[in-house]
Amino acid sequence: MTTTQPASDRILERLMSLHPKIIDLTLDRVHRLLAALDHPERRVPPVIHVAGTNGKGSTQAMIRAGLEAMGDRVHAYTSPHLARFHERIRLAGTLISEPDLTALLEECEAANGGEPITFFEITTCAAFLAFARTPADWTLLEVGLGGRLDATNVVDHPRLTIITPVSVDHQQYLGETLPEIAGEKAGILKRGVPCVVGPQTEDGLAVIEARAARLGCPMLVHGQHWRAWEERGRLIFQDENGLLDLPLPNLPGPHQIDNAGAALAALRHLGADEAACEAAVTRADWPARMQRLRHGPLVDAAGSSELWLDGGHNPAGGEAVAATLARMTAKPTHLILGMLNTKDIAGYLRPVAACAQSLTAVSIPGEANTLSAEQTQAAARAAGIEADTAESVLSAVARIAAADPGSRILICGSLYLAGGVLRENG
Repeated sequence: MTTTQPASDRILERLMSLHPKIIDLTLDRVHRLLAALDHPERRVPPVIHVAGTNGKGSTQAMIRAGLEAMGDRVHAYTSPHLARFHERIRLAGTLISEPDLTALLEECEAANGGEPITFFEITTCAAFLAFARTPADWTLLEVGLGGRLDATNVVDHPRLTIITPVSVDHQQYLGETLPEIAGEKAGILKRGVPCVVGPQTEDGLAVIEARAARLGCPMLVHGQHWRAWEERGRLIFQDENGLLDLPLPNLPGPHQIDNAGAALAALRHLGADEAACEAAVTRADWPARMQRLRHGPLVDAAGSSELWLDGGHNPAGGEAVAATLARMTAKPTHLILGMLNTKDIAGYLRPVAACAQSLTAVSIPGEANTLSAEQTQAAARAAGIEADTAESVLSAVARIAAADPGSRILICGSLYLAGGVLRENG
């Protein structure tokens, strides 16, 4: 039985061919197309713009959960998608429909007139068009890459900006040093617009604060204006409005305390009550961030073993995985790892090596920039992890489960790998 390819997929394939590069950071092409579309970015509901290296998606998911608990309608733009492109555009709380997405992409393709533009740029313009035409109370925009020259950075006066922790990643686009990268992230700051800042290194924070001072941006900085910590199995948050005593975030991992803190600082600044703040940490949904898989063929293959999925892909992501595993019930943990060749695999493996009983290396299906299973295996062995290879995630899961029933299996290393897992596992 053959399945018909959705119309939006065919258009998305065409849009991939409009520019020779996947990433080419500049705002010229975006401004040109937005002008041709009569500037939808000027007509979207109030914008909360989120940049950072790690935690953007989780922080945005918590803010959305808090705002929706107050009865607000929220648009949200995220990237990349995991299973389907539609995940990137959420209209007033609901993922964009196939007919709406198809119509918007066709309109943007026609307005672009065959001019060079990257896939992310033209699809971001489609998102702005959708947000401008659908009534809502808020627009949450997650930066795709960097900030200063990211296609989302075209809103002149957002309501609030947020910078989650900045670490070294995407050096080929954003600069070799952490202060350089922080400067790119701080490019989303706008004159007079408040900015919530998550935990930063000292040199990264100095860059962000210097730009904020130049632009007169009121700052809400972790450790200065707000703090969040775990105490006796609860999340404690404190800012200038007082103390909140909340359940721990439903998104697992100690790093989610800091993400929750940034979300709560934003929500409190926007006037959210305690019930909304509690909803932010207990109702947020963000797949492939230490997600327990509970059904599907992969879970069947895992038998009595736990199966987990995480899309973290840089050294900070490795640290988050290691910290999360350290807090879990002790049991043998086996990694199934696939990574892109643009990532720092040694930096990712360094923190997780102590947690891993073994590692099975896989390549990422359909990704031109994947590391081969053999390259990943060699990196794992260099990090001191017992490693072998497998043809697929399914065969790796089955082999581990047969060899060590009742263990913990974590599929990790890439959002692209995670997306493939979610698609195939249903």
